[in-house]
Amino acid sequence: MTCTTMELTERLLSRPSGAVARTDLAGHVAIHGALSLPKRDDRSWSDGVLRAVAESGLLGRGGAGFPSAIKWDAARRGARRPLLVVNAMEGEPASAKDRVLLSYSPHLVLDGADVAAAVIGASEVVICVADDSGPTAASVDAAIAERTRAGRSRRRFSVARPPGRYVSGEESALVAWLNTRQALPTMRIDKSVALTVGRRPTLVHNAETLSHVALIARHGAAWFRQAGTFEAPGTTLVTVTGAVRSPGVVEVALGTPVADILVRAGADAQLSGVLMGGYGGAWLDPAHLATPYAPAPLAAVGATQGVGIIVALPTGSCGIAETARIARYMAGESAGQCGPCVFGLPAIADDLELLWAGRADADLLPRIHHRADTVEGRGACRHPDGVVRLVRSAMALFADDVRAHAAGRPCPGHAAPSVMPFPATPAIRRSGS
Repeated sequence: MTCTTMELTERLLSRPSGAVARTDLAGHVAIHGALSLPKRDDRSWSDGVLRAVAESGLLGRGGAGFPSAIKWDAARRGARRPLLVVNAMEGEPASAKDRVLLSYSPHLVLDGADVAAAVIGASEVVICVADDSGPTAASVDAAIAERTRAGRSRRRFSVARPPGRYVSGEESALVAWLNTRQALPTMRIDKSVALTVGRRPTLVHNAETLSHVALIARHGAAWFRQAGTFEAPGTTLVTVTGAVRSPGVVEVALGTPVADILVRAGADAQLSGVLMGGYGGAWLDPAHLATPYAPAPLAAVGATQGVGIIVALPTGSCGIAETARIARYMAGESAGQCGPCVFGLPAIADDLELLWAGRADADLLPRIHHRADTVEGRGACRHPDGVVRLVRSAMALFADDVRAHAAGRPCPGHAAPSVMPFPATPAIRRSGS
């Protein structure tokens, strides 16, 4: 494994100069070089790659930030040949990073899947793309066909199309869908214990994570660590939207100040808040924009990296209104299998909409906090916990507006259009009534 002169923050999104379409197999190899894989099971090679992934410090980019090497080791221990599942569902409405990767650089994701499958001994790879992401699925199908024609397929690759809903991309829900065609998440305390499809141990990896794997397999752990920080090495993809002139996906070294990422996207000079981590994330105070974009520094200021989303809220918008819209959307996206989601989230959304409209009763604010306490930690998955985190951060950051709304004096921005992206027919109330 050797180092290259590739720019430290132009790894996953590197494409031929001037290219605007999908990079084909030849173009992919021209950029990244050929990938050498063993023709048959090779324990020595597998151990070496697993060691490189562990030494790289690669964390999953799907939101949980779990060490990738630990998941691989669990999948290898089973008596049966495992299955590799590539999670490209991207249920977060504000996220586009997996879609960009698979639309423009699908071979990088497939390379990473090939490496991971070879390491764990999987003979089959299933790439899961949401049923409402037709162009992305078509790009993957075309890339698989290219690799087949070129004789690069040593295992079976296929594309599955689960329903494009928020919770469908949670890995236990994804595995449940592959088993039963019902995307119902389950509580998993120990993620080192492998999931199963049928009786096969199953490794689920986010598409971006596997793209990093493809490059670690080529260039090694030391090269990967040339970008980022010691605790959070490498680069990562971030979808930036909201009050910015150039919304889209950027690749940054972990540890880059949040302010620098926003400047790169052309953010407004003045912001009232920044949503970090997606709709199950948290609001960041603009006073903390110097915070490095990495898990530990963000956690220290009450934010989260989550699934790699930054939404800039302009000063003319209302953080309470935006939080209420997100809460309503998230209530409608639950799996509907446990009380915190079925009853708790809609109740929280109801209360937030009353606050948004300035129609609070005397018990409204204590009720919101009580319901948040009641919901947290009691769901079958982390979906309700994400909503609680978002709501608590909003109540803290926008405290002055909370008090004014509760007193029947909504802020001027409460009627402003939403800057949040939602699906075409979200289950949210636009009027605050």
